[in-house]
Amino acid sequence: MSDGAVTSVPERPVGAVLFDLDDTLYEQSQWLDGAWRAVAGVGAPGIDESALLETLRLVAAEGSDRGGIIDRALARLGRADVPVAPFVEAFRRFQPSKLTPYPGVDECLAALAAVVPLGLVTDGDPVLQASKLDALGLAHRFNVVVYSDELGGRAARKPAVAPFAAALTELGVAAHAAVYVGDRPDKDVAGAIAAGMRAVRVLTGEYRGAPNDPEPWLTVGGVAELAAALGPVLQMGPGSAAGLDVDEREL
Repeated sequence: MSDGAVTSVPERPVGAVLFDLDDTLYEQSQWLDGAWRAVAGVGAPGIDESALLETLRLVAAEGSDRGGIIDRALARLGRADVPVAPFVEAFRRFQPSKLTPYPGVDECLAALAAVVPLGLVTDGDPVLQASKLDALGLAHRFNVVVYSDELGGRAARKPAVAPFAAALTELGVAAHAAVYVGDRPDKDVAGAIAAGMRAVRVLTGEYRGAPNDPEPWLTVGGVAELAAALGPVLQMGPGSAAGLDVDEREL
């Protein structure tokens, strides 16, 4: 993943780092696989559980943004007549006991948090997103967590400015002094830029192959590379660590 930083880092100090959740801090396919298993396990007359699970996976792989995955999977199995509500409810109720962050993510967050405040801005059902964060064991790393749907439903989702602005207000940090880290150019990068922040693109998850459009301030292979990339411009506060070498610092 060492496509590495493609944009040089200016000297303007960074006073806060905000993050996306899905496919930025962990591989979202982990969560989706468990959710599809829960959906397939609902059971319905004439529907084979294993066939439904496989079809859900295939339909989801065509692009998660298209929506209607459960409806399309049932239709593909020739069962569009089956009520979809129980399957949707199983999806919404799924809460994983454990999710695994990308390698080096927790160490990087700990190193950054010793220097600047951290925030999380994520789209989706707040209950589901909160359960993911808990399953990852990362909630304690963030000074503020903003669930965009709580600000106005889907209309408030990235690239809308509202969730970024809400996080910055809670942190008490100006947009020009913060960076936002995410995997999607069309939502994370575009939204951060619109909010007046610097955008860091990570090449992980479903959209790792998407072009840099719009162009981020910085591109890194993954969050694990972030501490080293931002080290020269992080604004050191009182009591901050002297450096960000996650191999040498005691976390």
